[in-house]
Parts: sequence; structure tokens; C-alpha cells
Amino acid sequence: MSLSSLQQEFNECQMVLLAFAAMKGYGLTHGDGYRDPRVHGEFGVKKGYGSAWSCHKRRLAKDYNLFIDMDDDGIKDYITDSKHPAYEELGRFWKSLHPLARWGGDFNGGDANHFSFEYQGNM
Repeated sequence: MSLSSLQQEFNECQMVLLAFAAMKGYGLTHGDGYRDPRVHGEFGVKKGYGSAWSCHKRRLAKDYNLFIDMDDDGIKDYITDSKHPAYEELGRFWKSLHPLARWGGDFNGGDANHFSFEYQGNM
């Protein structure tokens, strides 16, 4: 499968994830997306923050900031706890969408806002 085809499948799965989150009443805002090689180095090169092999560099990873209404006040609260049940629910759902879907909450140290496709053994 070409990188372009995989990127398109990744985009389609992101749309499903966003719709699922909206249906659950969660708010998602865009976090880190594409990491430009002029700033972060080419795939395999460590420059700036993040991994040298980050799938963000291949447009196969997206970070989403999660907001949920915890107080019934109509104002959604920003969730930073990577073990929060809402993040875990989104992670399980994301992984069900595609065999290459990976969720950062499963990573050592936790990165719950990270949703990616595995590419060349990287996530």
C-alpha cells in the first residue's frame, strides 16, 4: 500500500473518530498534527521535540485535546489525565477502526491524546 493511500485511510478514520466523540458529547480540538521536516527533521532524523521516527512526520498521527462536561454547567473541561475513562474509550474505539490504528495511551508513559497509524514499525 502506498503512503498516500494509507494517509487517506488515516484521514477517513479520523473523521469517524471525530463523529464518535461528538456523539458521546466529547469535544476534541486539534493538537499536534503534521511535523514539518524543516523544523523537526526528515523521517529518521531527530530535530526539535518528538521522535526521529514520529508518524506525525508522515501525516499518520494526530493529537487531539479532549474536553468533556464534568459539571453539567455546559462548559467542557480540558482533560489532561491520560488514564481518564473518556480517553480510554476513545482509544479503544480508535483501535477498532483499522488494523494499523495505534493509541498513545498504550505507549510507555502514556500519550492519550495521540492517535496514529503504525508505519514501518513506528507509531
